Amino acid sequence: MNIAGRSRIITTVISTIAIIVLSLNLSACVTNEEQGYPENWEDIQPAAVPEIAALVPNELAQRGTLVVAAFPPYAPFMFKNSRNEIIGMEMDLSRAVAHVMGLEWQVKQLDFSLILPALSAGTIDLGASGFTDTIERRENYDFIDFLYAGIQWGQRVDKPVDRNNPCGLSVAVQRTTVAESDDVRPLSEQCVKEGKKPIEILSYATSDQAATALVLGRADAFASDSPVLAWAIERSDGALETSSEMFQAAPYGFAVPKNSPLGPAIAAALQHLMDTGDYERILNIWGVKEGHLDKGQVNGPLQPETETIAS
Repeated sequence: MNIAGRSRIITTVISTIAIIVLSLNLSACVTNEEQGYPENWEDIQPAAVPEIAALVPNELAQRGTLVVAAFPPYAPFMFKNSRNEIIGMEMDLSRAVAHVMGLEWQVKQLDFSLILPALSAGTIDLGASGFTDTIERRENYDFIDFLYAGIQWGQRVDKPVDRNNPCGLSVAVQRTTVAESDDVRPLSEQCVKEGKKPIEILSYATSDQAATALVLGRADAFASDSPVLAWAIERSDGALETSSEMFQAAPYGFAVPKNSPLGPAIAAALQHLMDTGDYERILNIWGVKEGHLDKGQVNGPLQPETETIAS
């Protein structure tokens, strides 16, 4: 066979291998992009409630648009679809809140670390990006909580792991999340204190990258907020499952500047959505079926109370 013939064969083989590898990678990913809305999604746009609209600060009411900041992807809270639109449970819920207050809704993408400073600077009205409501954050910001959730570990169905014996495991996390800072890193430090191998912490920029690392076998486990893990499992085509119970339950909420008059208006709007059932419908559409609240309030309990969580 001449050189040209060999070259064509080599090129064909390489191309075939590339296609197979690409196909395997794509089928193994649990990407948050290009999936769009769930099949049962509905565009819930409640009417304005005059007495709640009257609570909105005058400057915002005159401007007429609630500017919300988010940092996708963090599905199901927020992520981008194939049209580069930011969608998700928290987007639908904040938009419904805006409509109840008689406002239009606009989302602005910001790096997560810049959202709270932007609130302080007054360049946005609301932080809606999977914020955990903590004592430290409450020093400078108020939170209108809409969900209780906790940290949970995921595993491949063919390779179970035990969070109670984490030393030496490789664990994927989204960088700077509570799962990394408050769970995996302290566990790894404890391993070292006990003279055992530390956890290999694989920090990724996004949750879908961390989940995909588990699917592809690059990590032994994936630690994340429970709704985020549930979303990844649902889209892993049977490859993933939970490996631990939910723990360290905490509230998640919309962030506003400390003592902002916008806080009570948002709380009232959220309560209205709870009373009408729109709140529960929005969360259920996005597969968030646990940790629902039944009271809209500013800076609610930091620990879940049985009587405040809808079953």
